[in-house]
Amino acid sequence: MGKRELSVLNALDVAKTQWYHFTAIIIAGMGFFTDAYDLFSISIVTKLLGRLYYTEPNPTKPGSLPINVAAAVNGVALCGTLAGQLFFGWLGDKMGRKSVYGITLIMMTFSSIASGLSFGNDPKGVMTTLCFFRFWLGFGIGGDYPLSATIMSEYANKKTRGSFIAAVFAMQGVGILTGGIVALIVASGLESKFHPPSFEEDPAGSLTPEADYIWRVVLMFGAIPAALTYYWRMQMPETARYTALVAKNAHKAARDMSKVLNVELQGEEDKLQKIVQDERNTFGLFSKQFARQYGLRLLGTTSTWFLLDIAFYSQNLFQSNIFSSIGWIPDANKMSAIREVYKIARAQTLIALCGTVPGYWFTVGLIDIMGRFTIQMMGFFFMTVFMFAIAIPYEHWQKKANRVGFLVMYGLTFFFANFGPNATTFVVPAEIFPARLRSTCHGISAAAGKAGAIVGAFGFLYASQEKDPAKRSAGYPPGIGKKNSLIVLGVINFLGMVFTLLVPEPKGMSLEEASGEATADVNDYDDVTKA
Repeated sequence: MGKRELSVLNALDVAKTQWYHFTAIIIAGMGFFTDAYDLFSISIVTKLLGRLYYTEPNPTKPGSLPINVAAAVNGVALCGTLAGQLFFGWLGDKMGRKSVYGITLIMMTFSSIASGLSFGNDPKGVMTTLCFFRFWLGFGIGGDYPLSATIMSEYANKKTRGSFIAAVFAMQGVGILTGGIVALIVASGLESKFHPPSFEEDPAGSLTPEADYIWRVVLMFGAIPAALTYYWRMQMPETARYTALVAKNAHKAARDMSKVLNVELQGEEDKLQKIVQDERNTFGLFSKQFARQYGLRLLGTTSTWFLLDIAFYSQNLFQSNIFSSIGWIPDANKMSAIREVYKIARAQTLIALCGTVPGYWFTVGLIDIMGRFTIQMMGFFFMTVFMFAIAIPYEHWQKKANRVGFLVMYGLTFFFANFGPNATTFVVPAEIFPARLRSTCHGISAAAGKAGAIVGAFGFLYASQEKDPAKRSAGYPPGIGKKNSLIVLGVINFLGMVFTLLVPEPKGMSLEEASGEATADVNDYDDVTKA
């Protein structure tokens, strides 16, 4: 195998873990920081937006976003992300990882700032501009998925590649915590200055005009860390695998990596010509040969990511329900607008700190020891078990005495999502496809995930509504109820286990071995990967 591999790629595969690996993690991870920060912070401020722009004159209860507006504000970024994953994934294989990488960052920074600046002050104008810029923010974030994963996989050595790609993804956890902390600081600062009364005491006084700054500051802050990494992003050389195997310039690849690795490397043009002219390394995405060699893999990576995200994004539906049931968030009437932001931010940050964030780092620590396949299978298995354990005795968990048990089950479900398929579905597509299609295939897999997120966030919003009108959210039609929705989610997680069987194990292999570019036929090695 070594005979067919370029020495520059081999040097990357066997390189010891160095400083450039960690800088690459930070630079690549900032997109995910912004992604998680944004998705997380919008859920903190949606209630505030309802109070600010949809409170009636002489109100009897705090205003809330109409159903269609709430769906648009929450969902438009997901739609933008899906489009961005497909477009920039394709562009990353056509123009190069690095050249496209700066575009996505500029887009994220600009859209983050613009989403906090609304045109006009009537509800329609504010919500329209917010949704418009959130779509383009999502579009930029979408591009970061395939590019960050591909860049990190192509820079990493083969021994710790899984940990490095997972660490990029784990920056989401940092983004989530930062979103919560920024909201807490801004809300508590304004509350200590203005001391607004609760809605019950004074409906008009509970909504201080200054509360309008909260959502703007929180949303715009997400642009700062991304903007700070722009310079370093532009300083990163193009990955050697793109330069050599796709752009077909072995000398430039050797020159770039000589600087990064501080070793002298030769540009082996003759060997490169043999590799790139090999018919196994020339077929395109829509060819029969791709379908035969990589079709099942692509089905595996897209289906598992799709199924996981249905379950993962539907968690948000049950969150507010959980918080109020365990008394973390009082009734809206008993709080001012600013106090409500503080309470929601505190509750979500605690959940993230206890359940969400630790799971990411378990994956980072263990993925190159246990392997991707094992972690993904185990994660889906425990998610299935805990979903059913919550769903089948659902009435039991609703009783006050059992609420702590309910919270533990809920936390464990999302711990095993992150120490499981949420991380591995991101890692594997960056390893098991050939260099010339790697970014595209990762983008397709990620877009399938976002399609699942849209199903999870909206399909289940309607499905989880109870038959009893008194228990339904205002304005929603009856659905199958929360209990049945949880049972369906358990089944979806089980299907995730089934489709995981299509995904090979790339642990410990070079990217060329894992993607089948260095073997006679990718299927020859697929048979032994499950061993």
